[in-house]
Amino acid sequence: CSTLGFVCLVGLFTTKFTSALDIPVEFVEKNVKLRGTLHHITEKGLEVEHIPISIPFITSIQRKCLLLVRLAGVELAPGGTAWLRQELKPRQMVWFQLLGREDSALECLVLVNKGRFLSMCLNEEILRQGLGRTARIEGLHHDSRLYWKLQKRLLQAELRALKKNKGIWKEESYSERIRDSIANNKFVRTLKEFASWLRKYKLLCQKNLTLFLSDGL
Repeated sequence: CSTLGFVCLVGLFTTKFTSALDIPVEFVEKNVKLRGTLHHITEKGLEVEHIPISIPFITSIQRKCLLLVRLAGVELAPGGTAWLRQELKPRQMVWFQLLGREDSALECLVLVNKGRFLSMCLNEEILRQGLGRTARIEGLHHDSRLYWKLQKRLLQAELRALKKNKGIWKEESYSERIRDSIANNKFVRTLKEFASWLRKYKLLCQKNLTLFLSDGL
């Protein structure tokens, strides 16, 4: 049984995924890291051809279909797409760690090699350059340790751009930038909405309890 499982696992890693829906749910849940070559950069995300771990001859005869990979936790500013096109080369190898899947798109951490031993996370670098804002990381459970670990990294990258006056934060004073960042941050807005809902829920419970006690008397 374990041998069969190993064979199945090897088979999955040597399979070329030509659609986001082809990727097993287990790969997404375990946040598996895949590799591929970059073909296009669009307003919707990166179009990447998955390169599996397989025999070169088999890979060469497989269909060249592209996966739509989005930078998880990042809301790109207008200059973000242009920066990506300038920074990345055609047919460049990228690694994308699966965090979630929405219809035909993959929410991922995307990494590119910078030299032999260094790599750069595009999600963080976009924020560090002031070319985007942090957003909720779609696909991950919000009570998971990984979610908050990644969210912290992205917020720290955005804060560096705020402090250094970079990108979209150039024209405003520091206090204005902080205020606007909090006001426009989708994740923070969600927390505010939840807090507002919680307050209303508590008030409703108190009201119902008061009515119940008065009826009993």
